[in-house]
Amino acid sequence: MNYEQMNNNKVYLKGVVDSDPVFSHEIYGEGFYEMNLSVARLSDHCDIIPITVSERLLEGDNFKRGKEVAIRGQFRSYNKVMGDHSKLMLTVFVRELCDLDENKNSNIIELTGYICKPPIYRTTPFKREIGDLLLAVNRAYNKSDYLPCIAWGRNARFIKGVQVGEKVSIIGRIQSREYQKKLDENNFENRVAYEVSIGKIMVENEKDIINENSSYILTDMKMDSYYAGGEV
Repeated sequence: MNYEQMNNNKVYLKGVVDSDPVFSHEIYGEGFYEMNLSVARLSDHCDIIPITVSERLLEGDNFKRGKEVAIRGQFRSYNKVMGDHSKLMLTVFVRELCDLDENKNSNIIELTGYICKPPIYRTTPFKREIGDLLLAVNRAYNKSDYLPCIAWGRNARFIKGVQVGEKVSIIGRIQSREYQKKLDENNFENRVAYEVSIGKIMVENEKDIINENSSYILTDMKMDSYYAGGEV
């Protein structure tokens, strides 16, 4: 993975392990496990974010349920076959464990990618402006991650004019959101969606910047002894 691919998708999370590890898959003899991380917001709410961890990082009680951890990695997508259809799944692929820092924002993501669908702009019944976009972020081995993003207020108005194919950079946070999926006239199913809540967005080729919250800072990722190889 080259420097650009390493830096166009960076995540820092600090939270509490919320579930036991469940085996996901194996690549070149290395096993990967899935679990949830509970990440507190400034409010009383917590985002429950799925993470994928190499067996190399599971030694000891590094990811024991109930333990507070800080991690760096990448937000990734993959298609999971479910019966006769596939579903887009999202997870944070953990690359390293970090020291806990009480002064650091607990949920930060930096992305650089390409708009791959026309952005959707809408308003709520209470006149709140919302914008949805899908960002394609390049990864090694000619892969891309397709990541849903949501913008509010000024940012929502800004992305109305962003065109498919334009390169943008985003700083924000990963959030989970519960909703009800209508199955038929009388039945609903509770589901959880994951998306990037945009705090700052820049169109690379125009140097246009909208900054909803300038306090986001993410240091360069460091690949040390905690490095977990392989691909999701």
